[in-house]
Amino acid sequence: MRIKSRSEITFARLPDISPDWIIAHMSDPRVAEHMPLVTSPWDQRAHADFVATKEKCWRRDGLGHWAILCDGDYVGWGGFQKEGEEWDYGLVLKSDCFGLGARITEQAMAFAMADERVPFVAFLVPPSRKHLGGLKRLGARFVGEVDYDGTPFLKYRPDTE
Repeated sequence: MRIKSRSEITFARLPDISPDWIIAHMSDPRVAEHMPLVTSPWDQRAHADFVATKEKCWRRDGLGHWAILCDGDYVGWGGFQKEGEEWDYGLVLKSDCFGLGARITEQAMAFAMADERVPFVAFLVPPSRKHLGGLKRLGARFVGEVDYDGTPFLKYRPDTE
């Protein structure tokens, strides 16, 4: 995908996106490499379960994960999910759109800072991720290693206040 400096980033709900686009995205080995919780192939069933789980978060918490669009084209998914009393932010981009991460995160974090329900956001990063400069630019500090569904993640936290 060719990304222009003036490309418009917008957020949509996951059910509004073609299942084929999300399945192809999540089946990309370059994406799966950094998704240790993905342990089986993505198919229609995996997609339906994924979207249902993310929509349940919207109903429960009033906030959740979005489909992310760049100039109207699907480039990935991400957003916020409440885990206990904390909000986690996640971002999973198509491999040819990895360069959009900083812009999308900046826009999402501005959303979080304007929402009084979100005092701070945690980033759970798989240990396979080696390029963490974006987290440092956000002022995120390493909190420690956490276990999520039996899988280790590195936890970072910037203040949103």
